[in-house]
Order: sequence, then C-alpha cells, then structure tokens
Amino acid sequence: MTQSLAILMDPIEAINIEKDSSFAMLLEAQRRGWEIHYLIPDSLFALDGQAYAQCANLTVIEDPNCWHQLSPAYQCILSDFDVILMRKDPPFDMEFIYISYLLDLAKQHGTLVINDPSSLRNFNEKFSIMNFPQCCAPTIVSKNQDIINTFLEQHKTIVSKPMDAMGGESIFKLKYQDTHSQIIIDEATQHGTQTIMCQQFLKEVSAGDKRILLIRGEPIPYALARVPQGDEFRANLNMGGLGHGVELSERDYWICQQIQPTLVDNGIVFAGIDVIGDYLTEINITSPTCIRQLDRLYNLNISAVLFDAIEDMLEA
Repeated sequence: MTQSLAILMDPIEAINIEKDSSFAMLLEAQRRGWEIHYLIPDSLFALDGQAYAQCANLTVIEDPNCWHQLSPAYQCILSDFDVILMRKDPPFDMEFIYISYLLDLAKQHGTLVINDPSSLRNFNEKFSIMNFPQCCAPTIVSKNQDIINTFLEQHKTIVSKPMDAMGGESIFKLKYQDTHSQIIIDEATQHGTQTIMCQQFLKEVSAGDKRILLIRGEPIPYALARVPQGDEFRANLNMGGLGHGVELSERDYWICQQIQPTLVDNGIVFAGIDVIGDYLTEINITSPTCIRQLDRLYNLNISAVLFDAIEDMLEA
C-alpha cells in the first residue's frame, strides 16, 4: 500500500537544495513511491477536535533551477496522512508551540509525527543537555546577571546563547574583565528578564564543532566538523564555518550512548547533536541539518536509513 507523507517546513521555494536536509528526505520518500504533500505554512487550524491545513501535492526534482512542483492547494485533514515530518526551523516561540498542539491532534488520531510534538515542546534544544551533565562542559541557564557574572569570573571565557534561536544567531563570546562583557550580558538577558545559556568556552572549537546525526538514537558513523574561519569563533555554516567530514571518536559514541534511551523514549526519531572536543553542547531535534553534506562526503544515503526506521515504525 502506498504511504502518504506530509511535510511542514519553511517555504520550499526559498531553500538551498544543495544543503537542505528536508529536501533530501523528500527525495528519498519520492524514490520509494510515497505520496508527498506540502503543508502550506501558516495554514494549519483546528476545528471540532481535528487539525486541518491547506496543502498541495508535491513533486521534488534534483535541479537547482526548478526543484519543486506543487498542485493547486486544497484543504486536508492532518490525520489522513500516515506520516508528518515536522521540519520547521526555530525560533522556538509560542507559534511553534501552537503548531505542536495541532500536530498532537493528528498524532491522537493515529498519524506518526516526526519528531513527536510533545518532545518538540518539552525537549528544548539548549536546555536538554542539562539532563546529561556527564557529557557537558560547565554550563548554566539563568537570567540572573550576578549568577552569570560569577560564572564568567570562574571560567574567564564563556559563550552565551539564547534559548530559542539557531544557526549561531545572537551567540557571543565573553571574557572576564572585558568592558564589553557586562553590556553583552545586559543585552542578552534583556536587563535580567530573559533566560539564556552560558557555557565555558571550548578552545577545541578551532578543530571543528561536530554535527552528529542520530536515527532512533543510533549515530551515523561520520560527522560534519564545522570549523570557524578567521576571527569568528562561531562554527555554524551560515556564519562562514567550513565543514569537513570526520569519523566518530570513542568519546562521540559514548555521548550518543548516554542520550540514546532518552531520544527513543521521547519519540525523537531524527536528532543532530553538536560536540566540541569531548563535550556535548546542543541536542537539535526541530530541523537538524547536514544530511546532504555527509551524503556527498561519504557516498551515504542517510535519508534511506531514516525512512527504513519510519517504515519499521509504521509496521510495528
């Protein structure tokens, strides 16, 4: 029987297919003969206990000039699909939360939603590492500027991150007794009203911030090491970082083993963790990337591994 897949993502017309992991997933679903449907952004709604959206039949093409074709839009019931891929990028704001509620309705009616909507709400990509202190460098989460300054004094150089963003946005390196550090802390915490994460700065980032992909808790054996360039300490690709492939180390596998049960128990089918040196720094579950880069580097098909797992879940 033909399986049906709907994808909720940011506008497909704006993606870069050379690096877009959602596009790689869609290509694999199409290769398998699945029916693919595109959920029109901002069209989801609930009525009488059901979740609906405007959607369109989708065809994807490996062509940088014309990579998708959509049918005329029509109204659909989300629970009519076998699988929904939730691939909307942060910010993780209240609108993101409301979308997860709508996806919950589809799940309650039997649709497999990846990743699980309740986990998308409860498993904040920054804060979630606090569940694995054995894997992490010194880290605090706070909006109290005195606590943050004490942490800075203790570790001398730290990195501050917002709790709801992605791609290196609003990440700062702070140095103890630097006159700008207090200004950054004040701005990052919105004068002590906004919670942020601070981590000890890891000089090992110069060798690469590794993105490791996991499917049902099992790691792909290669990672993309994203290396910052010039004076930039952020390694994110959209911040100018350059990626190269590396095999996972024993420490990488150990970190994956530590978090695997939590991922599986919470319905997190596809995750991307970030590791600098020996330390876990983030667990990304909203829209992890780097499939296409690793596929090219190592002649892989990571999406095929993902869809094997999805088909096993549908048959279970």
